[in-house]
Amino acid sequence: MPVPIRRLFVALTLCCALVAGATACGSSQQSSTKDTSAAQAQAQAVPAVDSPSPSTSAERQKFAKTRFVANAGLAAGATYQWIVKPWKAGKFKKGAKGRRLALVKAGVAGLFAYNRLKAAQKNAQGDPTLSKALAPLGAGIESLKGLAGKLRKGDESAVGPFDDIIGQIKDAGSSAGAPVKQQVPSAAELSKG
Repeated sequence: MPVPIRRLFVALTLCCALVAGATACGSSQQSSTKDTSAAQAQAQAVPAVDSPSPSTSAERQKFAKTRFVANAGLAAGATYQWIVKPWKAGKFKKGAKGRRLALVKAGVAGLFAYNRLKAAQKNAQGDPTLSKALAPLGAGIESLKGLAGKLRKGDESAVGPFDDIIGQIKDAGSSAGAPVKQQVPSAAELSKG
């Protein structure tokens, strides 16, 4: 039975492609090491200027302000949503319905807000105006570390200073040309911290 030439051509092409692919993939360890060392030498020869960092101080400051606004906004949103609102609604009082869940949420939100405030404080160091505005707030941010423990013990007065620090950070950002707006983080963002 005669086989059409087209089928033979396709079969021959596929066989050649498979053989060529197997030969290329089956290279020895020795040539692989040479390729790796050549790639490393080439990477070292490339100057570090190609990194994706801002090149001028104005760009660094702009990015610092942008990151500061994002981090401080997330901290403010988490604080308001899961700490200040339940506190005003009386959810932290002993015997209140849903107190335990409100305390857990407030503890997670407090840790998240503390983490974002520390990141915002670090971002502010890239901008001279922001760093001057936030310098007096460093101790206040550190004092927020123990909020969860205070709330668990029934000390509702811990929420007031937390809200005050967030307000002071918003004011400092506004005075430095970086107004902070509340952004309520998602549950995924809260879990990442």
